Amino acid sequence: MLTRKQIELLRFIDVRLRESGVPPSFDEMKEALDLKSKSGIHRLILALEERGFIRRLPNRARALEVLRLPEATTPNNAPRGFKPSVIEGNLGRVKQKPPEAGNNNEIVTIPLMGRIAAGTPISAIQSRNGAIGMPADMLGAGDHFALEVRGDSMIEAGINDGDTVVIKKQDTANNGDIVVALIDDEEATLKRLRKRGSSIALEAANPAYETRVLGPDRVRIQGRLVTLMRRY
Repeated sequence: MLTRKQIELLRFIDVRLRESGVPPSFDEMKEALDLKSKSGIHRLILALEERGFIRRLPNRARALEVLRLPEATTPNNAPRGFKPSVIEGNLGRVKQKPPEAGNNNEIVTIPLMGRIAAGTPISAIQSRNGAIGMPADMLGAGDHFALEVRGDSMIEAGINDGDTVVIKKQDTANNGDIVVALIDDEEATLKRLRKRGSSIALEAANPAYETRVLGPDRVRIQGRLVTLMRRY
């Protein structure tokens, strides 16, 4: 599934190629999509290439080829069925038990919802592609989902590329929590939340990555890190 921005860029490239036979420049793409930097265009092009919609031709500057277009889109260029949320469907729910109930040995099935970027944000995650079992005592009450980590921006927080993080679904978080954040309703990333006045900072745990400071209207919290799993 493509995001709205990916579809907008793909159609813009396709129209320009049909009209002139020459793909648009990065500056033209940036202006057409009303983005502030070329790095955003670069991420969109990489995503389209990885999904098989475009191909960059070797040894030719600005050379792009559109391989295919989305099969079905809505009139406003949003993917059909797209919802600006990382997760949907039934989640792994742990019920709150009174203290006198003692240890809870129940195994809870947690849906694995795909991959999350610990690095450059990736398109919002919406499809369930597996499940893991977790002891209820390790989770606490609430709904939970799991994501596979891609990237190394949280390595100094003990989160490595390939780890599976378990997230408690919630739309608020405390300063310093590691959260799944949805940026501009399109990109999801795993970062530490810092509140800076009226702005929100998404902070990496790796000095090689910059902290992103965004307006509160651009960031929606999808959940908070509870625990992680690692294979050796």
